[in-house]
This record gives sequence, structure tokens and C-alpha cells, in this order.
Amino acid sequence: MSPDCLAAALARAGSPVELLRNLSFPPSTFPVQPEFTNWRSEQRSWVESCALLDQSHHMTDLFISGPDALRLLSDVGVNSFANFGVGKAKQFVAVNPEGHLIGDAILFHLEDELFDLVGHPMVIDWVTFHLARGDYDATAERDDNSAVRRSGPPRLYRYELQGPTAAALVEQVTGAPLPDVKFFHMAEFTIAGRRVRALRHGMAGQPGFELFGPWEDGDAVLSALLEAGKAHGLVRVGAKAYSTANLESGWVPAPMAALFSDDPLMKEYREWLPAAKVGSIGGSMDSADIRDYCLTPYEVGYGKTVRFDHEFVGREALEQLAQAPSRTKVTLVWNADDVAEALGSLFLPGPGAKFMDLPKIRYATHHEDKVLVDGRRVGLSLDCGYLANERALVSLAVVEAELAEPGTEVTVLWGEHPVSAKPAVEDHRQVEIRATVAPVPFVDFARENYRAR
Repeated sequence: MSPDCLAAALARAGSPVELLRNLSFPPSTFPVQPEFTNWRSEQRSWVESCALLDQSHHMTDLFISGPDALRLLSDVGVNSFANFGVGKAKQFVAVNPEGHLIGDAILFHLEDELFDLVGHPMVIDWVTFHLARGDYDATAERDDNSAVRRSGPPRLYRYELQGPTAAALVEQVTGAPLPDVKFFHMAEFTIAGRRVRALRHGMAGQPGFELFGPWEDGDAVLSALLEAGKAHGLVRVGAKAYSTANLESGWVPAPMAALFSDDPLMKEYREWLPAAKVGSIGGSMDSADIRDYCLTPYEVGYGKTVRFDHEFVGREALEQLAQAPSRTKVTLVWNADDVAEALGSLFLPGPGAKFMDLPKIRYATHHEDKVLVDGRRVGLSLDCGYLANERALVSLAVVEAELAEPGTEVTVLWGEHPVSAKPAVEDHRQVEIRATVAPVPFVDFARENYRAR
């Protein structure tokens, strides 16, 4: 066993919770310009006109090829792979043998026997582990994100176009009518004389495309988009605004990876996985049992993704979980007066409330705050931040099903006790912030109901 592996780090720390709460590992970063104008205006662009988001640098790609590439993915993913032909994509979800989430990513079927798995490293490491230990006639080439890549540019550029004018912009820059492309299907365009692949996608509740191709074509394509975009209100979106888009659409970007079960497969994985690949946990959740931090696909809205038409890691556990009561994913709208009081405590004798770094207030890789009703923990508040379009601070959360009705009042406990050793955590006091349950995705509900109130 390597002294640098997760198993060795766990032995030194004594428990998973102690290990992860005190790791200095930061939240996922977007290694692009923080703001091109200001993040409030940039958030508005995907509602009012068209947002251009540079996805080239913050995600990891795993290119899997070979006759057994699809079998590998089917053995690990909860998804169905029936009729998953070239030119399609899907949200790939993987769980551990107990049915708890390892992670998710977007899987592109690029060519016969060639796939690209794109996302956070948690699920990509898991797939790589299974390829290394299994009998698969397949190979994988990894392209880490720009924050950790040792040298050179990414293999692919990726530009996201989202908003009401995105379709018209694509028609202008390609010089052709927009093809009829189904959601999460791919098309091919020609932009600036370059072949461009496009995934029909939606983010923050708005229509759009994810454009990608060889890195060396990226500058020419970007220049063409910026020029054509002048007529369509195109706004370049920086890292700060981009990091909040999921709060409107309802995607939980970094759920806690369930790595610490006693299953023999997980013990083997911890001996294989470098400890440096493991993220930190932050927030008021303070259980000593790491299982209390883990989530299932059903809790975060992936129930429709689970298909029992094939054998995969965690199938038996998910079949049982599918029959059991599950917590429900919701949006929590934090009480404006309580948030203002917490922010205002920075200007009073301390210690004050834990600092809220707007617009995204997550300060660890996996953020989990307790959701309470009458002092009883009823769920977990996960990703949190400020939405200028709704003038509200919100979080994505999982709560007991009977509390998921919009309008239900709960409380979020903000801040840590005791204070962990993470560098991002200063001396502070915990505060209770009232919150109101709203649907997921939040954006349509907010425009029809929340704003009207």
C-alpha cells in the first residue's frame, strides 16, 4: 500500500470525517477570468440575451476507446446503454456497491468505440480504476483540467452558448438554418471554416449549445462567435457567474463521493486512489458517521437515470433503495433578513458569522449544512449561492419527502462547530438562517411566483 494512497491517509487520520473535514482541498475552481464585466450582469445574460461560457479549462476528459469501451461503461454506470449510438450524450452516474453516489459526468459517444467522459474527477477516477482492474479490451487517455494539467493546453476547446438569442446567433455564425437536434444529441456545424461538434444542451433553464473541437481551432471559432454575437447581445461570462448557473437549473455539482464503505471493492479502491484526489467536506453537518454525508441517485434527482436492464456496480443496493422512502431534492430560498444579519456581523465585534463569499458561498469541495425543523435534522443543504436574476440567496438541498412542499419553512445552520483546520475557515460562530422550500429547478417557479410575492 502506497503511503500516498487514500487508505494510508485514512489510517493516519483515524476516521473519514476527521480526514475530510480538515483537508485543505478547495472547492472546484474555474481557471478562467473571474469576471469580464461583473458577475451580476453576466448572470442576467443567459436570461436576457446570450451567454458565452468557456468550459475548456475546468473539467477533466477521459477518452475511452476500444471494443470493450461500452461494456466498461455499462458495468460501472447506472444508466441504460440501449440505443446509445454515435452522436448522443447522457449524464453518466456511478454508485458504490451500497448504492451511494460516486459521482456523475457527461458521456459523449463520439465515434464507434470512442467515448469522452467529461466532468469532475470523482467519477472519472472510478471508471479508470475499473478499467485498470478489469478484463477490458479498451484504453483510456486522460486530459486533466487546466488547474492541474502539468503542461500544454487542453485537447479540446468547449464553448457554451445559452440564452434566448443563442439559436439565432448559431444560425448567423454557421450561415445555415438551425438543424432539428434533440436534447442531448449532437450535430456538426462549420464555423470560421472549422468543423465544430455541438451538443444540444440547456443550462440555467435556457436553450443552447455546447460547441467543441480541437484546441487549435478554438481561437478562430471564438473570434467568429464574438463577432456574430454583437448583433445578439452576446456576453462573455466569467468564473464567478458561471459557478452559480447550476443553482437555477438544479444540478448538484459536487455531491460527496461515497468512498468509505467496508465493501472489499471499496477497500481496494482506497488503496488504489491517491489521497490527493479526495475532496474536503465543509459546512455545519457534524455527524461522526461518514455515511450520513452520502447521497443516493434518488435523492439528487437521478431516479429516472437508473435502469435495471443490465448488471452494474451497486445494482442490488439500488433495487432495494428504489423501494424505500427517499429524501427529495429541493431549492431552499434563504431568508433575506437573516442573510443580511449574517453579512452584517462582519462589521460588529466578533466572532461573526462564517464569511459568505458571493456569489458562490461554498468553501470546500463538498458542502453540507444541516437543515433543521424544531432543532431536528431533516436534510442537507448542499451547493449555495446568490442569484442576481431572482435577487435571492439559495441552496440546493435534500429534505424529508413530507417537507418538500413549496412554502415549507425550515432552518439552515450556517457555519462550523468546532471550527475545522481548513485554511478557508476563520474563527466564527454558527448562525441559524430561515429558509423556504421551493421547487427544482427554481428558475421557472421564481419568475412565476417568488418574484411576484
